[in-house]
Amino acid sequence: MIAAEPLLEVHNIETYYGLIAGVRGVSLEVPEGSIVTILGANGAGKTTVLKTICGAMVPNKGSVRFAGQDIAGRDPDRITRLGIAHVPEGREVFPFLTTEENLKMGAFTCNSSTVKTEIYRIYEYFPMLKEHRKLAAGYLSGGQQQMLAVGRALMLRPKLMLLDEPSLGLSPKLVHSISEVIESINQDQGVTVLLVEQNAQMALNIADYGYILDNGRVVMEDSTTRLSKTADVQEFYLGKKAISVRGKRRWKQRKTWR
Repeated sequence: MIAAEPLLEVHNIETYYGLIAGVRGVSLEVPEGSIVTILGANGAGKTTVLKTICGAMVPNKGSVRFAGQDIAGRDPDRITRLGIAHVPEGREVFPFLTTEENLKMGAFTCNSSTVKTEIYRIYEYFPMLKEHRKLAAGYLSGGQQQMLAVGRALMLRPKLMLLDEPSLGLSPKLVHSISEVIESINQDQGVTVLLVEQNAQMALNIADYGYILDNGRVVMEDSTTRLSKTADVQEFYLGKKAISVRGKRRWKQRKTWR
């Protein structure tokens, strides 16, 4: 793991949907000040890990420690107040509220005297939100709604941000913009980031360390520099195919962890 004290420690969690295991014995660390990514196909358990951390789901087994405190099973409200902000997949903005009203909804842990200052801090990151501050959020584009969801989470002044598929459904240009914002939040504000992504190229470019989930378990972990060079990651996540001397694939590669 990269050299830094872990802000978040997840140890051997098992979380179920009824009788079906969403994750099975997942362990990971997120060092303070880092960007860590979780990669995996649909249904691998990535979202379940984030929901377990933020309190939306209670693990049947294992522990979740944040800044030295055991937070597994605590109410999401209490976890949020400790400094964990969760941006779920699908944005989930309030469509009938204006852009600025949506931002204010994320300010419930802020002192009322600082809300206006925090909002204008968000506008510095996302100038287009300032342009549409009086527009109902339901009329924003998908990319603008994603930026609004991230901005609303930043209103909490979090220590740790959990981002679930922030690039989902966005154009390549907007994906680039979102990745730049994530890096800026991390570097300028010192916010630690746990990023769940199917866009492996984007995630590996901005993260320091990565975990790969398959069928609810961690099957590989390493620095993103080394992960991006492994045959499995190149084959299954970066779309680089094994080529024979004749320029055609001669067999279908199987994942080494199966």
